Amino acid sequence: MTERAINTTTVKLSLPDATSTQDNFQIAAYLAHPKEPGSYRGVVVLQEIFGVNIHIREVTERIAKEGYVAIAPALFQRQAPGFETGYTPEDIEIGRKYAMQTQASELLSDIQTAIDYLKSLPQVKKDGFGCIGFCFGGHVAYLAATLPDTKATASFYGAGITTRTMGGGAPTVTRTSEITGTLYAFFGTEDNSIPTEQIEEIEAELEKYKIPHRVFRYDGADHGFFCDHRGSYNPKAAADAWEQVKQLFGQLN
Repeated sequence: MTERAINTTTVKLSLPDATSTQDNFQIAAYLAHPKEPGSYRGVVVLQEIFGVNIHIREVTERIAKEGYVAIAPALFQRQAPGFETGYTPEDIEIGRKYAMQTQASELLSDIQTAIDYLKSLPQVKKDGFGCIGFCFGGHVAYLAATLPDTKATASFYGAGITTRTMGGGAPTVTRTSEITGTLYAFFGTEDNSIPTEQIEEIEAELEKYKIPHRVFRYDGADHGFFCDHRGSYNPKAAADAWEQVKQLFGQLN
């Protein structure tokens, strides 16, 4: 299939309610969409701890080239507006600090705001949205799967799903029964941040609540295996995972 030509831009999303102490609080977001007029499904892309950096922008563009309108909201807008960085140990340290300051309720509000923005675009179909997230965003994607508008979720190596949630409270996995669509989860067997027993717990909860799902385990793959800007990039695992993501989002059409 020939990739579509796309347009990209940065937009500002205004929150509908006062979840910030700032007046008229807005979230920056990276938007990519096919140039050709048409009617397309919308997909929300959720960042790693490194912000809406080059990798997340490239993923957003890649999804748009497949025939979707994709948007990547800046999930650290409250903590560090405009933040984006690379993958050095120092970058990891600061990214983790910002991630620890996020709140599940605010993240869900921001994602719903991104979905509502997509709904406002004339070329976007108004129901059946997709969501994809990596690392920190992989965990957040599991949360986002509980939003009624989210019908297909791809969660890549989201650490801590079984042990915590953003801002405190019951672990995110305890919300599995609220998931409204299909969820695909992707893990590397060499990822020390997500032990095998945690993957099994996630899978067991998805099965318990009869959530349509698939769990992919890639032998020899480490955390961040999908990102070709990281030393842990695994081309074989990444290529297979991308095919699975295309199949998942294809169910929206």
